Amino acid sequence: MNVSDSMISLWYFHLPNFILAIVMYTLLGRVLFGLIVDHDSKNFIWRFFCNLTDPFIKAFALVTPKATAPVVLWLFGFVWLFWLRVGLLYLFLVFGLLPKVTP
Repeated sequence: MNVSDSMISLWYFHLPNFILAIVMYTLLGRVLFGLIVDHDSKNFIWRFFCNLTDPFIKAFALVTPKATAPVVLWLFGFVWLFWLRVGLLYLFLVFGLLPKVTP
């Protein structure tokens, strides 16, 4: 079995992890980019970051105090997504669904 076959056969592990990683690092990019760009900027990269991460930020805002500054909320979102990925990894470990490493 080659690498591409193992990636396809383990899609249930790689796909959610990859999607969460994309959102997590895009949220971190939004934090860093937000330091140099105005919140209402028409920059297409900024709008992409906002459009991709806004649904997640709205969900994180439900469990974060209302007095939190937006940039802190974005950082909390990064941490929430990190722990969600760790929890997903643990869930796959508990059910024995982690990919096996063979030499």
